[in-house]
Amino acid sequence: MTALHRDRTAGTPDTPGTPGTVPAPERANARSGAGTGAAFVCGIDFGGTKIALATARPDGTVLARNRLITDAREGAVQAVRRAIKAARELVARTAAATGAHCSAVGAVSPGIVLPDRILLAPNVPGWQDLALAGTLGEGLGLAPERVAVGNDAKAAALAESRWGALRGADPAILLTVGTGIAAAIVLGGRVVTGANGAAGEIGYLLRGRADTGFGAGRAPLEEYTSGIGLATRGGELLGREVDAAALFADPDPRVRALVDEALDELAVHVANVAITLDVERIAVTGGLMHSAPRVRAALAARVRAAVPFPPDVVPARFLQDASLRGALSLAAEILPRHPGAGVGSNAGRA
Repeated sequence: MTALHRDRTAGTPDTPGTPGTVPAPERANARSGAGTGAAFVCGIDFGGTKIALATARPDGTVLARNRLITDAREGAVQAVRRAIKAARELVARTAAATGAHCSAVGAVSPGIVLPDRILLAPNVPGWQDLALAGTLGEGLGLAPERVAVGNDAKAAALAESRWGALRGADPAILLTVGTGIAAAIVLGGRVVTGANGAAGEIGYLLRGRADTGFGAGRAPLEEYTSGIGLATRGGELLGREVDAAALFADPDPRVRALVDEALDELAVHVANVAITLDVERIAVTGGLMHSAPRVRAALAARVRAAVPFPPDVVPARFLQDASLRGALSLAAEILPRHPGAGVGSNAGRA
């Protein structure tokens, strides 16, 4: 049975109370409420452990939320099918509450999202074979031009550029430090994807001449500095399983040294990127920001010391739901009356 969690908190701008009952899935689709009132958008964040969904106004104000367990072992098809069902229900619920209609859907995933497949895909059976945009459009009853898909970290940078901590900064970087490591680059008002959609994948950066990197199936910087990398090395040090959050809180001098070395290693590479691009601002998000003061202090100290024109290093606005906000921003980009920074991509939209 699928674990299903809906946000039913009343009284806040982002999470109004649940309005009435949820229509049956077969009677609810992404055009619910079409032709009545204003438009809203729907966002879907596909992760390895959870699928987060939300509806929002074009200015990013969240109207309703939902959350599913990915159930990765059961494969990609069932995950997408359940996400479509949940999205239809959420859209119908929002339409009933607002009198508006869903005009666009955005979805994000780890990896490089192409129209017919996903490269560097998460470890979910069949994920690499997903034609994500087409599948969502068909399932939600939307024309292809009303569905946008993309990489989660890059879409999160779009959200920060549009609504958050990177607004007005150019060039800028959204640094994600969590399970993985990535640096999404905002340049000229757009999020840079690169020739193959892999711009900013700094987890693959080499730490030294002996590293072979991607060609050997490795991601050297990510293995050393990410949450998973820290947990692996911390477990080897302590002789027991441990997660990154516990390592950051551990007073053991050996553990503090391990974490500090990882943060400084990451900071060196971030400083090099900042020098290369002459960035104005770096916003930091991701799971390791549960220890935001320590992470930010390490990055800022290295950047101040090494970069000729040091950028500001600030927490991202969206620390808990960056990828979901990114999915919403991709959808909002479709609406012509709300122009803004775009994701310059050769692959993102079907």
